[in-house]
Amino acid sequence: MKSAKDGYIKFKLKWIKAKPVPDAKIKALNRWRKKLFGLGLIGCYDNGIGYGNVSARLGKAGSFIITGSATGKLKKLTAKHYTRVVGWNIKLNSLICRGPVKASSESLSHAIIYRLDKSVNAVMHIHDLKLWKKLKDKAPTTSAKAAYGTPEMAREIERLFKQTDVKDKKIFIMAGHREGIVAFGSDAETAGKAILKNL
Repeated sequence: MKSAKDGYIKFKLKWIKAKPVPDAKIKALNRWRKKLFGLGLIGCYDNGIGYGNVSARLGKAGSFIITGSATGKLKKLTAKHYTRVVGWNIKLNSLICRGPVKASSESLSHAIIYRLDKSVNAVMHIHDLKLWKKLKDKAPTTSAKAAYGTPEMAREIERLFKQTDVKDKKIFIMAGHREGIVAFGSDAETAGKAILKNL
């Protein structure tokens, strides 16, 4: 039985309602999202709060597509369940998204990864307690004091990129976000495989 209190947006969000991104933009990402959902790494807790999200760089600096808030419970996603993040500011704890849905509560964590490593084109955030316990403090791990979706978490991710081998491992543990694990790579395939090889 899964349960968690997390899942809510903690940053200041400016949501501009707009049309979905073209289906071609989400094809590879959505294929991996479906696989992760099937493994229970993305889903919904018993209290109704969804968990897990995936994103892909759109090409422009600071711009990416990400699954929308509260989509974790859905088995199948379409383009209408994704939104574009078009601007963000860690210091102001703010984010701007444009699309049919609000951006995921983990969007700032995705944003900082894209900024820190220009070779990253896909980021995946999953939940799995067994894997989290197995990798915590063995793989690169953020401080337990940093909560998800906060400037503190973004700064911790920046620390990992500067002080650890996270770029090589392509996966890290969020110690302050029980069950939270993030993987990334040059494409969805690379990011997804960084998760699967550790299961």
